[in-house]
Amino acid sequence: MSEYLIEVNNLGKRFPIKGGLLGREVGAVNAVNNVSFKIKKGETLGLVGESGCGKTTLGRSILRLIEPTSGEIIFNGKNILEYNAAEMRAVRRKMQIIFQDPYASLNPRMTIGDILAEPMEIHGLHMDKTARRKRLFELLNQVQLPSDALNKYPHEFSGGQRQRICIARALAVEPEFIVCDEPVSALDVSVQAQVVNLLMDLQKELGLTYLFIAHDLKVVEYISNRVAVMYLGNMIEVAESSELYGHAKHPYTKALFSAIPHASTKGRAGRIILEGDIPSPMNPPTGCHFNPRCWNATEECRKIFPPVTNASPTHQYRCYNPIQ
Repeated sequence: MSEYLIEVNNLGKRFPIKGGLLGREVGAVNAVNNVSFKIKKGETLGLVGESGCGKTTLGRSILRLIEPTSGEIIFNGKNILEYNAAEMRAVRRKMQIIFQDPYASLNPRMTIGDILAEPMEIHGLHMDKTARRKRLFELLNQVQLPSDALNKYPHEFSGGQRQRICIARALAVEPEFIVCDEPVSALDVSVQAQVVNLLMDLQKELGLTYLFIAHDLKVVEYISNRVAVMYLGNMIEVAESSELYGHAKHPYTKALFSAIPHASTKGRAGRIILEGDIPSPMNPPTGCHFNPRCWNATEECRKIFPPVTNASPTHQYRCYNPIQ
């Protein structure tokens, strides 16, 4: 058995752009470009990058909520892109997602009990009424909500409590892998730490594996074993969390991490301000996509997309002129 639960190989997702009276394809957005990475069982891989870089598309493509255009997704040793609808339905029980907005992802007309029971009904779990009710109370206890929540509706809960309900819904089918798609970005700062700590406790208790997508770099550093950085659909650097935050090689990673707020003004001295706008994914620059904004760019960077370079066995990056 492999130590990796998820292996993504050269995954791509291309969205065609159509126009004109006949709806012909006039362009395309390559939201994810030949991305490859692995996630060990019980590990958290953090995924960071600016808005529009392809993080959410990548996460949903792994679950086949969005159908990838190319590549492989190996889950428990099987390429799930080869699965038909019936086979994929069985796999989906083991692969769940927690969405960003806890307000929009819960049906306001359903009670919490019905929301949590629905995935169990779909997958044929705990069909006995007594067993199902026992399981519902277990789920509420796991996410630290009172048992009387079952008969209430989503509007009766705060944002943090709603996100706990979303976590309980993901846990209802006993998954192995969960995509956490910015699960705390819509919450108050005071509540974010509680939800992040809950996710970490559940991971230890249940042996879960996470892909944790977020903008908040401090949260990602806190929860992640390894961190991957995306820019314009490409994964440009991945390493152990402590190594990446302390010894980033790619200039974009360095600029991104320099924006992390510090308690003292001394920490602001190394702030890197990037010039120019993010290029359009419809027409990305040749070579390294970051080269128009990079202070380290060379002629080679502008011509050829950089290959993967190993800084160490656990640290890879794509850059011809890395930070030393």
